[in-house]
Amino acid sequence: MEPLTWAGSLSFLNWPFLAIGVVMIAVFLLSFVTAAFGSGNGGVTMNADGTTSAIGAGPAELVNKALVALLGLFVLVLLAYAVLGALMGTSAGIIGGISRQLIPVWIALIVLLSVSSIYKRKLGLYGKLFDSMIGVIGFSIVMFWVFVALFGALDMIFTHDPLVQVSGMKNKTPGTPLRGAEDGDYAYYLLGGDNLARDIFSRVMKGAGIVILIAPLATLFAYMVGITLGLPAGYYGGRFDTILSFFANLVLAFPVILLFYLLVTPEIVETGLPQFMAVVLFFFPLIFAAVLIHTRMKQQPKKNRIWLICVLVPLTLLYVLTINAPDSKINLLGALDTFNPAPGVLVVFVSVVFVNSPTVFRIVRGLTLDIKQRDYVAAAQTRGEGTWYIMLWEILPNARGPLIVDFCLRIGYTTILLGTLGFFGLGLPPESPDWGSTINEGRKLLSIYLHPALPPALSLLSLVLGLNLLADGLREESLRD
Repeated sequence: MEPLTWAGSLSFLNWPFLAIGVVMIAVFLLSFVTAAFGSGNGGVTMNADGTTSAIGAGPAELVNKALVALLGLFVLVLLAYAVLGALMGTSAGIIGGISRQLIPVWIALIVLLSVSSIYKRKLGLYGKLFDSMIGVIGFSIVMFWVFVALFGALDMIFTHDPLVQVSGMKNKTPGTPLRGAEDGDYAYYLLGGDNLARDIFSRVMKGAGIVILIAPLATLFAYMVGITLGLPAGYYGGRFDTILSFFANLVLAFPVILLFYLLVTPEIVETGLPQFMAVVLFFFPLIFAAVLIHTRMKQQPKKNRIWLICVLVPLTLLYVLTINAPDSKINLLGALDTFNPAPGVLVVFVSVVFVNSPTVFRIVRGLTLDIKQRDYVAAAQTRGEGTWYIMLWEILPNARGPLIVDFCLRIGYTTILLGTLGFFGLGLPPESPDWGSTINEGRKLLSIYLHPALPPALSLLSLVLGLNLLADGLREESLRD
């Protein structure tokens, strides 16, 4: 078989794609010039009643309209590559092969965006996100990787086993046919092979699952820790606030990378410190869930008990299974423990939660100090509501805007940190297909082969960019409320 080209039968789209891209870059640069040296307004005429009216558009406005139009054309060409590639498969080259493998992702993404757009007026802040072009683009990028992780976990998009080495495929360029392919084997390495003859496309797709699993969940746990401590610190103040703030500042005084490095080094792991930290940190979601339900349902004892049992029993079981690990300092269940994550995942997870919690604590504390002075908090105090009810159901909902935006940004920071750890070979096992490890393996031969390092690097870049755009869109909509 002949090696695949990038576009194959879709090569007729290459020139429009390049031309639109070049013109768009030129217009983008021109927009800076017009913004710096032009007023951006058209002519102005005086009306009989003394008011003014604009006549025509200024240079900056025309350039911005042109940029939007070019961006729309650029997106249409990309959609043409994806749609035609999915229909034509490998006859459309590497792009077609990748597009066809990602058909479940495209379908899920189209359905989600369509349904969300139709019912956006009934979906609160999430629905308002679809009024922001930046927010929609960021959300689409993020959900693309979420669906890649989901369908990757179901083994629906991989072309090869991400850990299997195939003879003769070491450092092969993208589109190289598989040597000695048997019936049922995918015929190509779509993005080439790495220095151990493993399929880069499958490793990048598998790496998305690792990032999507750790980054949002670890950030969510960090928020539960930060909220559980930050609310009372800001609400009560005094010595309690001083002590918690001191410890938070103490953690924040360490450089983040150095702190990560110390927590995931083998010597520290062997002491059992990360596992003992997990015992403490992972207990906060239980506290948060229990207090949240009890403060809301305490006037209805029967419902309160039912909700507490339904929520806390599975959470407690998950908590015990998570902190328990065979052949470690904490092994409560022995052979009964069937939940054993990959080596290093718990250590990295705990490290992310520990590093992010103090920052979240300070944000929540600052918001609480401001919001507790509002009239609706005083009204709740007058009604005789409990302090935790006021904190969780009066203060916290009114702080959701800044917290949601920071949550999205913090997932991006966590993604970068995970990539950094993988790049330095810390935390996760060496054969892990996480993006940082894959970039590190590819950069060793970067002067000769670009293809092993570029796909995971661009994947990492796109996910972080999507999270930042999503945060910007959420910020715009939350400010309008």
